[in-house]
This record gives sequence, C-alpha cells and structure tokens, in this order.
Amino acid sequence: MQIHDLPYPDPGLPDARSGPRFLLWLGRNQLGGQLKSLCWGLLHFLSVASLPYGVGFAVQAVVDGSGSRLALAGGLILLLGAALALGDTMLHRTAVTNWITAAARVQQLLARRTAALGAALTRRVAAGEVVAVSTGDVEKIGWFVEALSRFAAAALTVVVVCVGLVLYQPALGIVVAVGMPVLALAVLPLLPRATRRADQQREKAGRATELASDTVAGLRVLRGIGGEELFLDRYRRASQEVRTAAVRSARMWSLISAVQVLLPGLLLIAVVWYGIELARQGRITVGELVTVYSAVMILNYPLRHFEEIAMAYSFSRPSAQRAARVLSLERVTEPGGLRAAEAPAGDLYDPVTGLLAPAGRLTAVVCGDPDLAGRLADRLGGHPTDADTGTRSTSTSASASASGDGSESGSDSDSGSGSDPAKAATPVTALPSVLLGGVPLDELPLDTARTAVLVQDKDPVLLSGTLAELLDVPSSGSVRPAEALAAAQCADVLDALSQASLDDDPMNARITERGRSLSGGQRQRLALARSLVTDPEALVLDEPTSAVDSHTEARIAEGLRALRSGRTTVVLTSSPLLLDRADRVVLVHEGTVAAVGEHRELVLTEPRYRAVVTRETDEEAASAALSRNAGTSPHGEPGLGDAGIEELTEIEETA
Repeated sequence: MQIHDLPYPDPGLPDARSGPRFLLWLGRNQLGGQLKSLCWGLLHFLSVASLPYGVGFAVQAVVDGSGSRLALAGGLILLLGAALALGDTMLHRTAVTNWITAAARVQQLLARRTAALGAALTRRVAAGEVVAVSTGDVEKIGWFVEALSRFAAAALTVVVVCVGLVLYQPALGIVVAVGMPVLALAVLPLLPRATRRADQQREKAGRATELASDTVAGLRVLRGIGGEELFLDRYRRASQEVRTAAVRSARMWSLISAVQVLLPGLLLIAVVWYGIELARQGRITVGELVTVYSAVMILNYPLRHFEEIAMAYSFSRPSAQRAARVLSLERVTEPGGLRAAEAPAGDLYDPVTGLLAPAGRLTAVVCGDPDLAGRLADRLGGHPTDADTGTRSTSTSASASASGDGSESGSDSDSGSGSDPAKAATPVTALPSVLLGGVPLDELPLDTARTAVLVQDKDPVLLSGTLAELLDVPSSGSVRPAEALAAAQCADVLDALSQASLDDDPMNARITERGRSLSGGQRQRLALARSLVTDPEALVLDEPTSAVDSHTEARIAEGLRALRSGRTTVVLTSSPLLLDRADRVVLVHEGTVAAVGEHRELVLTEPRYRAVVTRETDEEAASAALSRNAGTSPHGEPGLGDAGIEELTEIEETA
C-alpha cells in the first residue's frame, strides 16, 4: 500500500483484544511495507558499518606506502557512500510510508466504528478519549510501526558487525561481541519506570484536555454565573500537574539516554586500551586497530535505535490499548444485518417497555426519569446502551465493561489480567430488539436501519459549515429545506444568519463549530429542521423543544404535526404544549408502559402522569384529590366520596 492508494478499500477486521495484539495485527497487515523498509535499512546500516573497514584499509595502505591499495580504498569508500545515501533515502521513504498508512488504517477503523455506534459511542467511552485516540494516539501507533523496521535493520547490523569483527580480528572482536549485548540490554531495567512515568503524564494530560474542552464548551454559562476564574484555577492546577509529570518522565528518559552514551564510551575506551597493547605486541596492525575502533564508534548509531524502539513501544502501547478499547465495541448483531436491505414500514414497537408507536401517527412519550428517556430513544433507533447489550458490570467504570478487559478507562493494562475477578463483566440475557413493522432493527443492515429510524438526541451537534451544507443530508426528497425550517420556526435564526452572510443569503452563512455562535434554542431548532429534512420512516425526537420559549414551542408543535402528517413520529417530552397536540400519549413508568391515552384525559385520570407533566408534588396531588371530592360545607371537615378515597389511596401508594 502506497500513500497515493489511500484510503484502504477495506481496512480489515482488527484484533482488538489488547493493545499488543492490535499492534501485532497492524504489523501483519503491513508486512510488505515492513520488509521493504527492512531491506533498505540493511543497505543503509551495513554501508555505515562497512565504512570503518574502508578507512582502516586506507590507513594501512598509507602506512605500507601502497598507492594502488589507497586508490582501491578510496573507490570502496566512494561506493559505500553512494550505497549509504541511497539506503538512507529509501529507508526514510518506506518508513514514513509505513507510518502514514498505519495511521490511516487506524483512523479508518475508528471512523467505521464511530459510524457504526453513532451517539451510543460517547455513552460507552468518554468523548475526550475518542478524540485522543483519533488524534494523538494514532500518531504514536504510527511511530511504533515506522520505527519497527529501522530497529530490526539496526539489530541485524549489530549482529553482522559483531560476527564480522570476530572473524576479522578475534582478539578485539570478542571484546566487542561481548560488550554490545550488554549495551543493548543495559537500559531494560529502567524501561518499566520510564513507561509508568510516561503513562502518568499522558493520563494527567488527558484530564487537562478534557477539563479545557468542558470549559470552552460551557464558556457562555461560566460567564453568566461568574465561574470563569474557578475553572481557570482548576485548569492551572491540572496544567501544573502535567508539567510536573512531564519533567519526571523527561528525567527518566534522559537517564536512559545518558546510559546509552556512557556505556558505549566505556566500551570504546576498553577497545582502544586493549588494542594498543595488542599493537605493541605486534599481534594486530595499525589498520586493524583503526578498523575495530571505527566500527565501535559507528555501532553507536544503530544502537540509538534500541532506545527509540523502547520509547516508541512505551508510548504506543497505551495508545493501542485505547484504540483497541474503542474498536472492541460492537452492536448487538453484525453491522451487515441478517435481513434484506429494503426498509420496513409499520408500527414501531419496543418489547422491553411495551411502547407502541402506530404507523403514521404522532406519539408522545412521557418518562419521569430523563436517563430512562435517553436510553429509550437510543433503543428505538437501534443503538442499545450497555444495559441493553447483555453486559452487567459491577466495576466503577462503564467504559471498562464495554471494552471487555476488566480495567478502568484510565488504565493502561494490556489484558486486564490484574483486575479483580469480582469486578469482571458478567454476561446476562440480551434484551430483545425494537421492531419496525414486525422486523427487528438489529437484524437489518446498519444503513437500512438508520434510514428507517432517525433519532435526534436531546443535545444535537451542528457541524461547522454553511447552513446549506448543514441541511444537505441524505433524505427522501419529500421535504424541502424551506419547509423544514418553517416547521421548526427558524425565521429569527435565518434573519440572524442573513446578517452574517456576505450576500444576505442565510443559506450561505457559516455556522461555527458545534454552533457555538448560536443560542441553545437556535441550535435546537436548526437540528430539528435537519431531522425533518431527512424525512425518515420513523422519527424519534428526544426533548426537541427544551431550550425554546412556550410561544415558539406551541408553533413548533403545530408545524411538526403538519409536516410529519402520515409519518411515524415519536417525541419524548414532558411539555404540555407538545403533549396536547399528539395523537397518542404514552406514560412510561419504571421502565414499562403505565398508561396510554390523550393528554387531557391522562391529566385528569392518571396521578403519575399529572405529577410529571405539571410538576405536581405529592402534597399538592393529595390536596387536589381532597378538593375535587370534598363535601359541600366550606367550613366543615371534608368528606371523601368513594372516588376520592380511591384516588387518594393511589396517590399515596405511588408516593
């Protein structure tokens, strides 16, 4: 694979069981590129290592006064210089190609996994971790892949040179052959501590980055409550912790570098001292001494790659572990689906809660628990959360159970072997899938399922670009952008955007990242318009009007009802304005359907529904029941009828 061939037609199925396994899988998939880089690296390093022989040959020719041998030595050195330049150039080219293609493969895998999981991804893995994996971690993984072939070439060169010196000059060659493994392995005892310090630095840097992201995202709110300095102080402390950890890590790596300089220097001193003694005794010539001395000097160069591969692995291992954690997340069934690709139509039914959204009608769902509403919206869209995927974990980290390695999300453990077995994920029975027209969503191809059911999260994201690009989404073509914007009551948003546009056309106005230049209500309405443009078979909206005023909310309810007429629409909300315009209202209490009817009917007959919609307290509910069933005397003690006693009893039991 060359750079101009990217992206990969198919990046493959990764081995995401652990970080080292993922790195090994990457290496196997780039075997051809690694072999090319290894061959060019051998040419480069062997040319470098052969230069001392040419230099020693030239020195001995001068000592012997042989002009022909001196000319031959000059030609040999020239040839080695050309081979060195060619090998260095091609080694760099092939190694960087390995780096870029490996990073591209990882990014494609992450993009594919992100697309497969959708909004459920950030509920199972922290958003900051996903960003870190797709940016900095990808670079570190690529660095290790790129350094691997250079290290292999350097290691083979050291072996070849040591064997050559033993054959060329046994007395000195044995000293070098014994000393080189000591030099190569001397830093191994320091690597675990250096790796731990590097891991601590990355962990603290990740926390600081997440804190900075949260601060920027909530800057408007922080300014409103005067909390800027508080969060700035937190970030300063986090930044200082990162600096301290970075200094501690740098000290350890500088110690490793110092060892890599000190020990070769001691070996060189030993070789020179012993060589001089041998030369005095006449056992070796001056040229042979120069050759061995130069070889030891040159070997410092490939030995440097031993330190590099140690650093690359220590940095890439936790990065590969995080990437493997994200890539190990799966849907309930294979993304390819088990059924044909045609999109089903009909009622939307959740067998877990008993929720039924009849085809072609507007169904409003009321949940007393906002978290339950969010999970229900995910289920209706075919994106089950951890509780729905058949995994139960007693660990404190949700992402740990999702990754299946038993470690916390901040851990760098490769396999989770050191975790407590009592905290390991315990498989349970997977919950049944949501049905659309009687067809389980989990048995549909992913693209088909998402075309059939679209879920708008309660906190939708607006991508940067023009408004026209925002609304340029896959759709049926039945709903024009202008109609969707009108139904979502975006007139004031269009006016604001037209003032920011160069040609007074709001469709050409640019929207900043995540729509930060807009208010919360404006972002929410634009996201609703985008969802309406897609015109899916079933549309699920989770609190689509929570950030708008009541007058705008009433108009949105009318526009939504008119535009989605004849299409299946589910709105999870507790707003009376939306509930009053729904064809059907469903109360979900403690995970199951508790009541079904119209809004005004349920307000009168269902205390639990009334408590959620009107924010009525238990005392107020009891007082209302007493008032409705009280006796005629305003001054006497209230007398309850049978209906009043029954309602009051039900209210008390619910409380």
